[in-house]
Amino acid sequence: MTVTLPTPDRPLKIGTRGSPLALAQAYETRERLSRAFDLPENCFAIIVIKVTGDAIQDRPLKEIGGKGLFTREIEEDLLSGKIDIAVHSMKDMPTVQPDGLILDTYLPREDVRDAFVSPSLTGIAGLASGAVVGTSSLRRKAQLLNRRPDLKVVEFRGNVQTRLKKLSDGVADCTFLAAAGLNRLAMADVPATPIDPDDMLPAIAQGAIGIERRIADGNTAELLSRIHHTETGQRLAAERAFLLTLDGSCETPIAGLAELDADKLRLRGEVLRPDGSQAIAGERVGVISDGAAMGKDLAEELLSRAGTGFFDWHGA
Repeated sequence: MTVTLPTPDRPLKIGTRGSPLALAQAYETRERLSRAFDLPENCFAIIVIKVTGDAIQDRPLKEIGGKGLFTREIEEDLLSGKIDIAVHSMKDMPTVQPDGLILDTYLPREDVRDAFVSPSLTGIAGLASGAVVGTSSLRRKAQLLNRRPDLKVVEFRGNVQTRLKKLSDGVADCTFLAAAGLNRLAMADVPATPIDPDDMLPAIAQGAIGIERRIADGNTAELLSRIHHTETGQRLAAERAFLLTLDGSCETPIAGLAELDADKLRLRGEVLRPDGSQAIAGERVGVISDGAAMGKDLAEELLSRAGTGFFDWHGA
């Protein structure tokens, strides 16, 4: 089909949250589109949308509605035509999109690892018994307590800058951040030590940026196809099928990572009790085209091994 390119008078409208990291991801999307079509950046307009998840900082996500709080207002504006595309951190995205919307464009994936952040220590092993760890991630909390039940975990909501300020104010001895976020914000000065996935399996789709559009908008689909990163899409197909089968959300401690090696895909997955008292892990290796089926199969295995009540909040 003939593609209609955006112009400064009729720019492609890019919707995003307003945090520094969300804006950095929107700017990267704009830059890639600009380069792909040799267009000036003013052919792409960044539209900041306030979302409930950013407005409420004093309570855990599980208490106020989960992942959808970071996407609902943006998706409403996408459906109404106020914006043309929406840029998301994929680890924040529910596995099912609203009717009329699709996620089928991914940028090259950044570092998938978690980073241990502390002004004086370089890893979990250096934490004294009873040390205070700040994190809003149920996954990180469960993984940490599974290894170190002697530690105290406190709620640490907020964007990267907010959490780093809490750390400097002495609210906790350390925290965890996604290495990808620190890289995208060019925050090399933060005292962060990346954690090998063998030691802390990351969140599903961590480090990946996804671009959502209206299904019926064929012109935008053609534009986005020029910046889609196939390998990231293949990895996320496996990871998000794993998450979907587990019915995962911010209320469920789930970790997973798909990696490519030539024509093979290796998928590792983990589910944990919310209090960290038990972790169940497994993996699959197969051809890349079977990624989604592998994700579903691995999730069904872990659910079978976990049994009824594994994810219950009692005692967490």
